[in-house]
Amino acid sequence: MITLGINLLIVSVLLLIVGLIKPKWILFYMDKPSRLGILMLSSVVFMGGAICFGEGTRQKKEALANQQQKDKKTHSGNQSPIATDDEKE
Repeated sequence: MITLGINLLIVSVLLLIVGLIKPKWILFYMDKPSRLGILMLSSVVFMGGAICFGEGTRQKKEALANQQQKDKKTHSGNQSPIATDDEKE
């Protein structure tokens, strides 16, 4: 999800640059494409990329926290007393 977000952010920037220079290349289906349409389209793609990146980062943090919590539970239950040299004698 993070990779998708980064890719969408890159596409939105490229879309904006190319669209502001030659709007006809991006909005080829319109008779008279405007730069405002390009700006709105690239803004929507940018917001989608930012949301994907943010959600992917949040999910990654939650998965890491859950994994650490599971590790703590498994290690805390397996603690057996180990005899030291002093206790052996």
